[in-house]
Amino acid sequence: MRPRLIPAALLTSTVLAVAPSAYAADDVKIMVLKERGVGTSAQAQPFVDKLVEIAKKKLGWASAKGSYFTERKPAEAYIESDKPQFGIMSLAAYLALKESRKLDTIGQVNVSRAGGQQYYLVSKSGSDASACTGEKLSTDHADDVKFVERVVFGGTMKLSDFKLDATKRPLQGIKAVIKGDSKCALIDDAQLAELKNVEGGKDLKQVWSSAKLPPLAVVALPSASDKMKKDFKNSLDKLCVEDGKTVCKEIGIESMKPASDQDYAQILAAYKKDK
Repeated sequence: MRPRLIPAALLTSTVLAVAPSAYAADDVKIMVLKERGVGTSAQAQPFVDKLVEIAKKKLGWASAKGSYFTERKPAEAYIESDKPQFGIMSLAAYLALKESRKLDTIGQVNVSRAGGQQYYLVSKSGSDASACTGEKLSTDHADDVKFVERVVFGGTMKLSDFKLDATKRPLQGIKAVIKGDSKCALIDDAQLAELKNVEGGKDLKQVWSSAKLPPLAVVALPSASDKMKKDFKNSLDKLCVEDGKTVCKEIGIESMKPASDQDYAQILAAYKKDK
């Protein structure tokens, strides 16, 4: 399976590239929290360097600091210690931290192969989700029960409806179904796209799919001033044009645009509502 860390890590530099030149580069801190990312930051560095060069050319930035996380606990520790002004977060993390960290939604980033925008139950047999009920379900998405049950399942199912097999690696659940060790697997769109590359993957079929979910959220944290937030938000759709277009395409950024809490209102309501 293609590593999913690289595009998300690269978003760090994407954000840096659109930050307003009125602020000292070293004073602006950006964090990326992409859960279940794989690979290493070193793999992304060549692409990061390219984006930094574009930032220097377009906006006059000399340098900027970005930090990448795959887990919430260290990300929250970083928020406490370093007081970053901006962040890019995968949906589950964004929902979990929205209120406690007073996140202000200022944009969205669509990244190819990032995953997390739609979820599926796959199996060798059956025609709907009932084929998986009471059966062994393998997934690496079970660490956030609230997100899965309220947002992914939309309140229609619970993880307790299945014999849960919590896996650690992206393709582990898929392979368990192929081998017959599990009846079903809960996977996301990035994992679904990898089925064709897994031996036996063509034998699996979708028996259920979630609604399509919003992409990665760009957020401002309390340490960002109102002017910083406004300038940053208004700059989000200007990076991937002209000479930046090729680099954005190379690293998998499909689009960046301003957004607000309203763009996530329906999902936020579902996440907060007790089922």
